[in-house]
Amino acid sequence: MDGAPDAFGSPYRLLSGAVVPRPIAWVSTRGDDADNLAPYSFSTVASVNPPVLVFAPVGRGPSLKDTPRNAISRGEFVVNVVTRDLVEAMNETAATVPPGVDEFEYAGVEKAEAVRVDAPRVADAKVAFECTLYDSMEVGSSTLVLGEVVHAHVADEVLTDGKLDTTKLDAVGRLAGSEYATTDDRFELVRPE
Repeated sequence: MDGAPDAFGSPYRLLSGAVVPRPIAWVSTRGDDADNLAPYSFSTVASVNPPVLVFAPVGRGPSLKDTPRNAISRGEFVVNVVTRDLVEAMNETAATVPPGVDEFEYAGVEKAEAVRVDAPRVADAKVAFECTLYDSMEVGSSTLVLGEVVHAHVADEVLTDGKLDTTKLDAVGRLAGSEYATTDDRFELVRPE
């Protein structure tokens, strides 16, 4: 069956169910009265040179939640990679809590200070990217937040010969609804020349 996206139910359900798995940007920021931590599954790498990550929360202007609003207004944030051992804590930070609640404390997530930005990071994250705001723009009902990576934290346990080893990083991706996927089912395919 062919048709416009809304012919298959809501465009959100179609996009979130077909564009899978999506990396989860577990974004941490510092606010005026609390530290914020929230997952965003509309996220990816936007550029390698300079290294830029993007996450796209639903909402614009005054309807933005604390985490993206802090990232834009303060100009810095951390993108923490969600691995299987952190998925339950990540899910806790998806809860809607009142402003002023420290979401690290709310979800029982240990925080560590970043090196180059004024924002906390998830202490147990195997990979965390400290970012400065590269740009932001409203697209439809969402806001794209782009961050230039200025420092990376990578746990020794996911390295082989000083390089990130994807077989050691059990990253979690978002599917649709309440479904997630891990990266433990892999295969190789040689790219043609």
